[in-house]
Amino acid sequence: MIDRRGFLRLGAVGGGAVFMSGLYGRAMAAAGNEDFYFVQLSDAHWGYKGPANPEAHNTLRQAVDSVNALATPPDFIVFTGDLTHTTDDPAERRRRMAEFKQIVGGLKVKQVHFLAGEHDASLDNGAAFQEFFGPAHYSFDHKGVHFIAIDNVSDPGARIGEAQLAWLKADLAKQAQDARIVVLTHRPLFDLAPKWDWATRDGEQAMALLMPYSNVTVFYGHIHQENHHVSGHIAHHAAKSLIFPLPAPGSQDKRTPLPWDPAAPGKGLGFREVEAEAKPVAYQITEFPAMKG
Repeated sequence: MIDRRGFLRLGAVGGGAVFMSGLYGRAMAAAGNEDFYFVQLSDAHWGYKGPANPEAHNTLRQAVDSVNALATPPDFIVFTGDLTHTTDDPAERRRRMAEFKQIVGGLKVKQVHFLAGEHDASLDNGAAFQEFFGPAHYSFDHKGVHFIAIDNVSDPGARIGEAQLAWLKADLAKQAQDARIVVLTHRPLFDLAPKWDWATRDGEQAMALLMPYSNVTVFYGHIHQENHHVSGHIAHHAAKSLIFPLPAPGSQDKRTPLPWDPAAPGKGLGFREVEAEAKPVAYQITEFPAMKG
């Protein structure tokens, strides 16, 4: 059996993305810091029906089974938005959220953090999401790392908003300049492809607040594919989706899903395993498929 660290090494050889993101910096070996890892899942779109994934009714359950089968359980799991597929019907929206919550309740790891996506929140300013999953923006600490969940979807104009930016500023003010900070969000905080809605209109303001901190990494969803970008010293990493892949940013006129391949039903889908090590100074990220094609 291959253990988790062995899998990470094999992933690097086999084409997985393993690289340094500079999360930790010189303060890495501070007393009390421990190795840990977490799993990021994104864009399940529960309730979707269409040709981009004819097996949509099974995909989320398969992802839960895949995470449960990991040789070493993660410390926690985070879903970075679009838990459900959009609907104009408030009752249907809540039904989908209830079903989603019931399915992910099957995860063996019970510490799960949820972010909203625009499919969950933009039509009701996040009201239904908050009924089922709690606050849309929040922060928490885990083994010496400060995590910040930013909501850039409840505002239908794709903004974080002045009130939340003020909250972010106050939250960051409590952190040392070399604090280890992970930002979780749905949309990218930089302009990846604005014409495709792959941007946050006031993302620059959030980035300006984060820039003075030397050890920041951002994980997001929304774009249904792996993507890596650096703003100054801050690395941004997009996650694959659990429903269907989308084309590379700006590669075609519209962001229509990539065609379903019945010979490889898991192609382009997956989740991310993120390992934070106290030493050496490293932050390893490996992408691998959640479902076998």
